[in-house]
Amino acid sequence: MILTVPELKEQLNFSADLGTADDALLGRKLAAAQDHVERMLGFKIEVTYGGAEQEPVPPALIEAVAQLAAHWFENREASLVGVTATTIPFGVQQIVSEYREWSF
Repeated sequence: MILTVPELKEQLNFSADLGTADDALLGRKLAAAQDHVERMLGFKIEVTYGGAEQEPVPPALIEAVAQLAAHWFENREASLVGVTATTIPFGVQQIVSEYREWSF
């Protein structure tokens, strides 16, 4: 994984008093987010970056995984009831498109 559970907790602004009760769930969200980003990219991040004689994992890809995992943690349902829906800027797609392997 390119991001750890403690790093995701930073993204979510978890405080120490929240403990480790959500760690397993956060780990699953991280794994799913990285898998999703890799499928969008068309390659495995850790095969392409971060190894010996490779460039480090781009911070933007780490941010994409962090944003997506945090979003999925905070919004666990497919829809919201009783609120007005508003589209918010969400950078995952824009980040991934900059690194995606395109083939025709």
